[in-house]
Amino acid sequence: MAVDPTHVAVLLNRRFLLDYPLNAAHRLEAMEPEDAADALAEHPASVLAPVFVKLAPDAAAAILRRLPVAFQKALLEELLPNDAARLLGQFDGEGRHELLAALAPSVVAEIERLMTYPTDSAGRLMEPRIGYFRGDSTVEATIDRLRQTRAQAARSLFIVDANNKLSGRVGIQEIAVAPPGTRLQEIAQPLAATVSPITSHEEVVELLERYKLVDLAVVDTEGKLLGIIYHSALIQAIHEEATADIQTMVGASAEERALSKPMFAITKRLPWLQINLLTAFAAAAVVGLFESTIAMFTALAVLLPVVAGQSGNAGAQALAVTMRGLALREITLRHWLGVTLKEVKVGLVNGIAVAVTCGIGVYLWSGSIGLVLVIALAMVVAMVAAGFAGAIVPIALTRAGQDPAQASSIILTTVTDITGFLAFLGIATLLTGLL
Repeated sequence: MAVDPTHVAVLLNRRFLLDYPLNAAHRLEAMEPEDAADALAEHPASVLAPVFVKLAPDAAAAILRRLPVAFQKALLEELLPNDAARLLGQFDGEGRHELLAALAPSVVAEIERLMTYPTDSAGRLMEPRIGYFRGDSTVEATIDRLRQTRAQAARSLFIVDANNKLSGRVGIQEIAVAPPGTRLQEIAQPLAATVSPITSHEEVVELLERYKLVDLAVVDTEGKLLGIIYHSALIQAIHEEATADIQTMVGASAEERALSKPMFAITKRLPWLQINLLTAFAAAAVVGLFESTIAMFTALAVLLPVVAGQSGNAGAQALAVTMRGLALREITLRHWLGVTLKEVKVGLVNGIAVAVTCGIGVYLWSGSIGLVLVIALAMVVAMVAAGFAGAIVPIALTRAGQDPAQASSIILTTVTDITGFLAFLGIATLLTGLL
């Protein structure tokens, strides 16, 4: 029986791809992407998946672009979701959308979940379309690859081991002056720091400043390189998000600019002003319930803002800590009970401490033990309620799919005002005989 030499060559190549995926990856990286795609098109996706996992992401993306659409779909579905997400990170928005459109919805949902990071995290700042280099590559081969890819220059190259785990970095200057036959691992330096994609902006800034870095590697849980954060990108993002937070916390739109059209500003601000007005009327209605008590004891009107102000500050502290925990994924929605109990305990202890100080001041001012007792009890109740509200409001809004940064402050102000007024005036009414 005659044997087809072409068929034998394909089988031999397939055996090589299956048994030596890392060696195959090395050879494919040295080839032109068009030639590599032609060579791989003869094999099923199940054979190529282990090889694509070993390829440098930029090389893998260049080859994938040149494969037929049906092959692209099969290969991406064959890869584990985290490997597929890492590969798709090398494509721009339009190219990524085209690839995802061909996949099954369940696969797309899993990949997009892995590619979605919190708004103030390292994952949102990183540039994923980067390549890395192998430690056993020579300086000469590295320079040739840089010329072929026309990489827009990073000040350093990131080096990976045989398992594609990040192992070090080499500065461009070191490569320029090293002998052509020098291997990158011989001149590589250890990494001062790396971050995960959910690391907060604050921690990224701290690392960049502490180690005087111009870029910072982002790695996944396996230690594989996901992207690079450049110092300039970080500074710009922090500036934009800081100004946006200032606006949203007071009910202005994050999209509004100083020179936005007046009507745009009105449509964004007016709804929140109307909501705030309703909450103010609600607080005023509580005060109105105790109009006769205030008329009898005018000192209550003088001290009323003290309780409301302290509870408002306590609630704002709890709100800030809880929102930061949610943003940095230090806590999730299932931690609501622990977070709430912690803030209630903090509110109780702080309330007692503030009540003692406040009571001394009120006694020196009024000489009334009854008034001291009223404001001390009200202070404790109001600050406990403020701690509870500061913790539960952003968690509840997040659970409801709303932005806690935009709505929490208005809701919290309403709760602390109403609770403070109700506690102070209610206790005063109950203890009228002591005033």
